[in-house]
Amino acid sequence: MVFKKTFSILATATLAVGLLAGCSGGNKDQNASNGGSGGSSGSNVIKIATQTPLSGGSATLGESIKLGAQLALEEQQANFEKLGFKLELVPYDDQGDPKKGVANAQLIGADKQIFGVVGHLNSGVAIPSSEIYEKYSIPMVSPANTATDVTDRGLKTVNRICARDDFQGPAGAKFAIEKLGAKKIFIIQDKTAYGSGLAEAFKKGAEDLGAQVVGFEGITVGEKDFNGVLNQVLAKKPDLVYFGGLYTEGGQLIKQARDKGITVPIMGGDGLDSSTLVQIAGDAVKNVYMTSAAGLTTATDAGKQFAEKYKQKFGKDIESYSAYGYDSMGVLLKGIENAIKENGNKLPSRQQVAEGVRKVQEYEGVVTKVSFDEKGDNKYAKIYIYKFDEAKYPAKLEDEVSKQ
Repeated sequence: MVFKKTFSILATATLAVGLLAGCSGGNKDQNASNGGSGGSSGSNVIKIATQTPLSGGSATLGESIKLGAQLALEEQQANFEKLGFKLELVPYDDQGDPKKGVANAQLIGADKQIFGVVGHLNSGVAIPSSEIYEKYSIPMVSPANTATDVTDRGLKTVNRICARDDFQGPAGAKFAIEKLGAKKIFIIQDKTAYGSGLAEAFKKGAEDLGAQVVGFEGITVGEKDFNGVLNQVLAKKPDLVYFGGLYTEGGQLIKQARDKGITVPIMGGDGLDSSTLVQIAGDAVKNVYMTSAAGLTTATDAGKQFAEKYKQKFGKDIESYSAYGYDSMGVLLKGIENAIKENGNKLPSRQQVAEGVRKVQEYEGVVTKVSFDEKGDNKYAKIYIYKFDEAKYPAKLEDEVSKQ
């Protein structure tokens, strides 16, 4: 999901990297897992990094991606031992911050035993960080980045298994207009690359279908009082409010909107798809719709089995992108395995692994089939539309849209 464009971000983040370049030693944000990131040495060690927010406002989803990836890696350890290799997980906390993501990416690139990255949650972090991965030929498989610029830059190492915002935005607009009867829409976005990009895609889709956008306003990440923008909503009297942003601000916005007497449907994107949204909004979450690049994991037998394993191991329920972290790791390890075999069962180069990952076709994951196109987008990605009828997560699945 999340944060788009802004190459000025890259420039700023690169400056931060320059300041950090002289640092040596371990990364304090690395968290050893049961997968064993113990700093082992030897040419038979293959490390996989995760880069997601493990602290801060987006940590719920960031941790869920890391845990899903960890579970997949641990399940594959025995298989790789038969091939003569030891798998290790190296988690990094990008804090949802482009500067931190780029600094971590430099550390990842410098560790010659790292052959791939599962990440990120936020597109605004993924875009500048992936420029560093490309420099080092390290393949990235994203479970959640929906911004179009993630893959539109044509980088050979960047792949994602989820859908894009130019698919998600119009799908939400079509549902809002054709199923909910929305004619006057007020759009609020969080000024991030993800939130503004998704909101723009929704706006275009809505206007193309004949709806009137009566407001397009921005809020700031970290903001807690939304009275100003909600007073504008009341004045414009829309029949639907759309929010482009994440669950922390989204939950507070929804609660404050209901407290002000705004009863019309509220819709958002996959940034709302978290149990924390319900914790923040409470009963106000009723009559809230969201589009998501994440399918309902428990809708299939394989998904139910995954959810059970996840809860048994980690003691918590799955989040929207838990299984996408799992499937992203599965795709990455499949590419590595293929590269090993094509290299005469010897340790391949990062470039060989990157090529192997991009060649992955017809991979059957827990929640999605994966076949990458020439850009690294998944041909089988779908958009799912959910509704909250009660203060309970997950929401009820209303519809799913296949990529055309």
